Amino acid sequence: MIDRHPCFNREAHGRFGRIHLPVAARCNIACGFCDRRYACVNESRPGVTAGLLSPEEACELALRAAARLSGLSVAGIAGPGDPLANPAETFETLRLIRKVLPHLLLCLSSNGLALPEAAKEIADLGVGHMTVTVNAVNPAIGARIYRRVQGPDGPLSGEEGASLLLERQEVGIRRLKALGLTIKVNTVIVPEINEFHVAAIAERVADWGASLMNCIPLIPVPGTPLGVYPEPGHERMTRVRAQAEAFLPQMRHCARCRADALGLLGESGVIGDMRMPSEGRGTEKAEVSESLSA
Repeated sequence: MIDRHPCFNREAHGRFGRIHLPVAARCNIACGFCDRRYACVNESRPGVTAGLLSPEEACELALRAAARLSGLSVAGIAGPGDPLANPAETFETLRLIRKVLPHLLLCLSSNGLALPEAAKEIADLGVGHMTVTVNAVNPAIGARIYRRVQGPDGPLSGEEGASLLLERQEVGIRRLKALGLTIKVNTVIVPEINEFHVAAIAERVADWGASLMNCIPLIPVPGTPLGVYPEPGHERMTRVRAQAEAFLPQMRHCARCRADALGLLGESGVIGDMRMPSEGRGTEKAEVSESLSA
């Protein structure tokens, strides 16, 4: 299956494409670099989508994309929030895709907070690839990255929130590994905060069961707490990846895709190009922004 997944296999990214289905609006943590309130067709970064889809709309668009794009091999859910903070929408979409497009690989991306409870259902639905974003394995560093983490009794912040997230990421990744999934870990590199911590992250998540790591340079978003930090340049990223590679193979062809990306990695296609249905939850910026505020 790795042979057909363009994110997990560099050799596949020029031949096989993916579709990201934006059915997951809500998120259960707040990262200091993230602002999901944008619904701009010209902004290309994770967390951005031109609209939200119901599971039925997502399935319709996946069918349309598969008919038009011969190299489509993966259907994934990567936001604009966290798929596992939207379990009903996420799992129904996966069920529908598995039924009508059984040849497509299924893929999810998550921060891992809700992963322990969801791991078995993810595996039962036939998801073969999972990406978990782990930005720190030291709660003191995590506290500088995460503004809020949803705990069982309410929001947590600081080291308490970062500790809970880290604990659940470990449990979740270990469970997925035991269930036979292939796991990639994404790490957003924030200069001066976690750039010298990445080798420690790689060593830890390799022990948990991850088989690939993707170090992603920060995209500074104005108005966010971490928007004042610069985007790490090529020299910085080369050093970080070389250090992490001592423990895990590195993905170096990431396109930092939108939540509604379509086609080959590096192309600018979005599912809006497939003429999203006019019915359903709509694509107006104000409507999408309101939905993403949760």
